[in-house]
Amino acid sequence: MKKHECIIGIGSNIEPEQNIAAALHFLRQEQEFVSVSSMIKTSPIGIPDQSDFQNGAVKILTTMEMADFKSYLKDIENRLKRDRTAPKFGPRTIDLDIVIWDGEIIDPDYYNRDFLRVAVDEIV
Repeated sequence: MKKHECIIGIGSNIEPEQNIAAALHFLRQEQEFVSVSSMIKTSPIGIPDQSDFQNGAVKILTTMEMADFKSYLKDIENRLKRDRTAPKFGPRTIDLDIVIWDGEIIDPDYYNRDFLRVAVDEIV
């Protein structure tokens, strides 16, 4: 069975230490965990009047196809009580996004957000 290499951007500004640790726990238990970057404290984008974020990146191997893996990441966000009614750039318990899939950058934020590029480059 083919394994896909996936780099995920991870971020939180609601109890970030606990929520990032919980997301990493799920990924370690349920996928083939490779590595995690340092976490970087960042200012919020879009809605400035909220807590700073902790952001980083995680590299894993998965046998899931990309669409299924995206759903899986949404499931982790749901398990960590992500409020999907909140504004797009509002506070969140956890945010998990595929940045690189099998060596291809699929998230344009990689080019626009220095903190994401630094975190991803650290584990690539």
